[in-house]
Amino acid sequence: MNDLMLEWSTDEDFWMRRIAIDHQLCRKERTNTELLEKILVNNFGSSEFFINKAIGWSLRDYSKTNQDWVRNFVETHKDKMDKLSIREASKYL
Repeated sequence: MNDLMLEWSTDEDFWMRRIAIDHQLCRKERTNTELLEKILVNNFGSSEFFINKAIGWSLRDYSKTNQDWVRNFVETHKDKMDKLSIREASKYL
């Protein structure tokens, strides 16, 4: 499944990329942060609203479980992230 999600995260169809971004929602402690980071980074630089919103949503959801990881992720990647993604990710930080 992980390889498929990585493949989908770079698909030409942004809806496929969005599925890859969203696939770990609500996994809480079972979230594969290494995979999540790769998928999100693969989608940086997108001008597509739904991709940037999904990046933020996935981070916001995981911040309910691990605020430190999300805070560090945003700090590390803020120069490459869309402002919408940062705003959504930071909602509960």
